[in-house]
Amino acid sequence: MVRSILLTTLIMASGTLFSQKLASISYQDGSQKLNGLITSNAGKKLPGVLILPAWKGIDEEAKTAALELEKQGYIAFIADIYGEGKIPVDNDAAAKSSGYYKQNYKEYQKRIGLALDQLKKNGAISDKTAVIGYCFGGTGALESARGNLPVAGVVSIHGSLGRDQTRKNEKLAAKILVENPADDRSVTPDDYNNLIKEMNEGNADWQIITYAHSKHTFTDPKSPDYNEVMAKRAWNHTLMFLKEILK
Repeated sequence: MVRSILLTTLIMASGTLFSQKLASISYQDGSQKLNGLITSNAGKKLPGVLILPAWKGIDEEAKTAALELEKQGYIAFIADIYGEGKIPVDNDAAAKSSGYYKQNYKEYQKRIGLALDQLKKNGAISDKTAVIGYCFGGTGALESARGNLPVAGVVSIHGSLGRDQTRKNEKLAAKILVENPADDRSVTPDDYNNLIKEMNEGNADWQIITYAHSKHTFTDPKSPDYNEVMAKRAWNHTLMFLKEILK
């Protein structure tokens, strides 16, 4: 009973912490209202990190990342890709919505760009910004590089590595870190090899780190795929990369 009460208290405290430290920012894509979250150090002149959440929209993993990045001296902004009234309610809806933006990648790049604008309007130093993304957001991190958005680097965390092979490989100016779980069934050998080919032909500064015994959502504590050891390593690799390119 006591343990249950303590657990409930911790969960409530966690929710309060998020509401205290992450402020909502509304912005627009035409008539579509978007609702992102920003850390409490907004307004200061600091390096900035845009976080692209997984396929169901802003979630606890994205919020935790934002708060941890704030501790490291970054302004963090969590993007809203789908928009108010369009957040998926289940896996089927999430697959449909994320699939739309993967196919219509120019629209995805535009939504990411709008979120980057909000990050910079709230204090992030223009030439010291980066994008990190989880799952669907990891795909978005790669699209940030492909779209030549004005960022120093991107981190794709268990993102989809495949893309339409009719697209032409272009120059990739942003530095790229791909954190790839070894046992991710959604990534085929062709996806992996084509990405390397794309990055090499784009003359990118790139690195892929593969995490052993890890399935798709290995960084999410709420997922059955969670691998605590590898998740901590991946986060440390993310911080190392961000420190190199932003500080």
